[in-house]
Amino acid sequence: MATLKQIAVYCGSSSGTNEIYARQAHLLGETLAQENIAIVYGGGKVGMMKHVADGALSHGGKVIGVIPTFLAKKEIMHDRATDMIVVETMHERKHLMSELCDGVIALPGGYGTMDELFEMLTWEQLGLHKKPIGLLNINGFYDALIALIKTMTHEGFLKESNRDLLLLSDQIPDLLDQMKSFTALYTPKWL
Repeated sequence: MATLKQIAVYCGSSSGTNEIYARQAHLLGETLAQENIAIVYGGGKVGMMKHVADGALSHGGKVIGVIPTFLAKKEIMHDRATDMIVVETMHERKHLMSELCDGVIALPGGYGTMDELFEMLTWEQLGLHKKPIGLLNINGFYDALIALIKTMTHEGFLKESNRDLLLLSDQIPDLLDQMKSFTALYTPKWL
């Protein structure tokens, strides 16, 4: 069973073209605040990042931003975050976010979100951590990715046990329940 005190939320610096993404990001922030789970995120006040942080803050939640200097200088830092940690590089940001969290949820996003998500999955596959990793599939956003992961497994590039490291749902309560009951079953990638 996973103890979730702080969850890293990976998401876009854009809100996308459908308002459902922003609404669900805000709802995730609200839900985590109501469950007394702090958010660790990229520190921005734009796009999906803003919505998830604002959702948590609107319900008294704790929001920890981690932002690299070059983005902080562009003044996109969220000015109401509970804590804001400024680091030098994107690599430091990802490492610190992974250290601060007990689990991860990925919302819709672009290359940065994919980078963060797949790095955490890779680290878990290699046994570097045992944290639950959830994918909130809002509006079918990740359907193509889920299909690709099934193909990776079917074609022998990904073990089923490692495929199952990624928890999937289109509903926030269900995803959180899966994360809370997650037990990592480490199967070395190379065996």
